Amino acid sequence: MVPAVETLDRAPSSSAAPVRRIALIGNPNTGKTTLFNALCGVRAKTSNFPGTTTAMRTGHAEAPGHVTLDVLDLPGVYDLEIDAPESRIAAALLEGARGPAPDAVVVIVDACNLARNLVLVGQLLVRRVRMVVALNMVDLAERRGLSIDAPALEARLGVPVVPMVARTGRGLPALREALERVHPGGPGSGAEAPAAAAVSRWADEAAAVVSSETASAHAHDRFTERLDGVLTHPVFGLAAFIAIMGTLFWILFALATVPMDLIEATFAEMGTLVERLLPEGPVRDLVAQGIVGGIAGTVVFLPQICLLFFLITLLEDTGYLARAAFVMDRWLSRFGLPGHAFVPLLTAHACALPGIMSTRLIPDLRDRLTTILVAPFMSCSARLPVYVLLTTLLFADRPGLAGLAFAGCYLLGALAALFTAKLFGSTILKGRAKPMILELPSYKTPSLRNALLTARDQGLSFLSTAGTVIVAICIVMWWLSAYPKVDAPPEAARLRAAAEAPALPNDQAAALLAEADALEVKTAQAGSFAGRIGHTLAPAFEPLGFDWQLTVGVLTSFLAREVFVSTMSVLAAGQAATDVDEGVVAKIRAMTRDDGRPVFTPATAASALVFFVLAMQCLPTLTVTRKETGGLKYAALQLGYMSGLAYAAAFVLYQSLRAAGVA
Repeated sequence: MVPAVETLDRAPSSSAAPVRRIALIGNPNTGKTTLFNALCGVRAKTSNFPGTTTAMRTGHAEAPGHVTLDVLDLPGVYDLEIDAPESRIAAALLEGARGPAPDAVVVIVDACNLARNLVLVGQLLVRRVRMVVALNMVDLAERRGLSIDAPALEARLGVPVVPMVARTGRGLPALREALERVHPGGPGSGAEAPAAAAVSRWADEAAAVVSSETASAHAHDRFTERLDGVLTHPVFGLAAFIAIMGTLFWILFALATVPMDLIEATFAEMGTLVERLLPEGPVRDLVAQGIVGGIAGTVVFLPQICLLFFLITLLEDTGYLARAAFVMDRWLSRFGLPGHAFVPLLTAHACALPGIMSTRLIPDLRDRLTTILVAPFMSCSARLPVYVLLTTLLFADRPGLAGLAFAGCYLLGALAALFTAKLFGSTILKGRAKPMILELPSYKTPSLRNALLTARDQGLSFLSTAGTVIVAICIVMWWLSAYPKVDAPPEAARLRAAAEAPALPNDQAAALLAEADALEVKTAQAGSFAGRIGHTLAPAFEPLGFDWQLTVGVLTSFLAREVFVSTMSVLAAGQAATDVDEGVVAKIRAMTRDDGRPVFTPATAASALVFFVLAMQCLPTLTVTRKETGGLKYAALQLGYMSGLAYAAAFVLYQSLRAAGVA
């Protein structure tokens, strides 16, 4: 045994002090978050640990005697003594260095892996922390032929031990009662921590004394080993990873479309209602187009974010994500990225916002920052309308080449992310990706409740941290595009007058009116602040083949990439569009510059396509980067580097095509 553990002073339970604030701590994949959700349910919120950007969850739970407990969900840790961010945060909080120290600690222990989990218990005993051991997943242990004598373990540890199944709520009443008999004391006793090897030996001995196993346990171990042999295999594991993740994102795209379309339709109706109820004027335009439109542009991301975290949580609960990270670590480590980065990078293919938010799974700060910086290179769904438009313009009537170009956009973005990570690893974020040391968790049935609550928390976190800023940005961009108001051109007045000729057929009159509307909208766009900025900055984009109209499209797309299609359709036809149908493509293809030349030559279309693959044109993403990194530094680096790389790549491509005789 470890002497420091043996000689702890243990006061009788009758002198226990009241418990009002508890912390949950445990190894990763022990069901800690599931227990938190079972205790607190919807009465929880997500914020940051004081002085850090690491997320924490706090909530409220009921104890006997109608006492309300404040519950804090600490990061998953294997060892409090190692130099890791989650270990430092947990140790500091237990010692009261980051806010009030908890009155008691609930240590969640995986009954299927008792010896490994008891290492953390031993370290807490040495620190004289008032605690209860929650022996979780005892049902899974029983099915595997493992038997643990909880009273014997309690006698050996000297603290309450509660067998439970957090996923079903079994053992929760006993856990609440056990919190009433935790021993007094607290952190900071001054006892030196024993050597890691000694704690490990003590944990092994304690587990051996209080647990036993049957022949079925060995059979289950062999099955797990065979399954792991496939899922962690260099070839079969990669194939399984591609199939599972492909299915996940197919579900994401297929299911999120319905609520996203519903949200867009709802806010479109709200905008129409506002226009009917309010008198014509700037206030109506601000509410209908700026505020309602800005909120719609924020909330429309919500289904993807919630559904993605729901699916990822289910996968994590099964134990598969640890296997996938092990497989991908072999490939990503060559570029300075950890295996943990595969989830954020894949997530970013749907939307960079949840991709960056999911980097919270990465324990090392350097690896997390690198992943945040390169995640927006992945081609997100917002780029799809732009890719469709530009590849169609580039390869008209050649769908095969258009398809190859479309796939090439995804490949270019992924390669840019990997080689940028390699570059940053030797410059501004020097170092190698930390070797991924992880324990493969037990396979288990996921908790739907846990997944739903996680999805809810992440959705609310997105709305609270990024939503308000996004709405403000939308209002500013609307104002730049709407003001100042300019007079309609004389040509539009002549067209309207011609349309009113009595003998003119209705279809011809309608065509003249549509042409007048388009001319007025184009003139208003050109005369707006955004249009004036476009004319001012057009010389800077001219080496890329862009005229002032394309420059305006690039500028407005910094709000969100898909705005590019809408902007170009307004300039081309006087009507906004988000879907790329044949009519819109034909009108955009027919756009001309001020000198009458086509706007979208093959060289220009190719240049614009590369620019949109590489550029950071998503202010909401920058907002989330700022939030997740704790300041503007890395958001500014992300904007500057990606935009500079996009400009350089588009410049080289356009000038090379022109030199090769491609117009």
